Amino acid sequence: MTYGLLVLGAPYSAQAPHSALRFAHALLARGHTLLGVFFYQDGVHNASQLMAPPQDELNMRDAWVALHREHAVALDVCIAAALRRGVVDESEAHRHGLASHNIEAPFELTGLGQLFELRARCDRLMTFAG
Repeated sequence: MTYGLLVLGAPYSAQAPHSALRFAHALLARGHTLLGVFFYQDGVHNASQLMAPPQDELNMRDAWVALHREHAVALDVCIAAALRRGVVDESEAHRHGLASHNIEAPFELTGLGQLFELRARCDRLMTFAG
């Protein structure tokens, strides 16, 4: 079975990202396919490279990057939600005259069309909110 994940919660203030990551590992361990993760609303904060949690806590960004590297899972970030929250890549920072950026590959800023495409390509789209 093929899955897609929609993550709406911010790391460290919502359980959603942690639950989504555990679910991703569980479904991959059972032989299912994870086509991609779409970060929307406050979920876009998962892509920020400026997180610095204590050493005894999971760094959510690094955990998503590891998932991408191990399983080639696409990590898409809603560009509109990200811009509203100050989560930008180098190109968008330059375009908007911002001093710096806080997102880079393997995360990719995309539009909502990417979410609809993910939904069309997978058997199940699981939403993790709150």
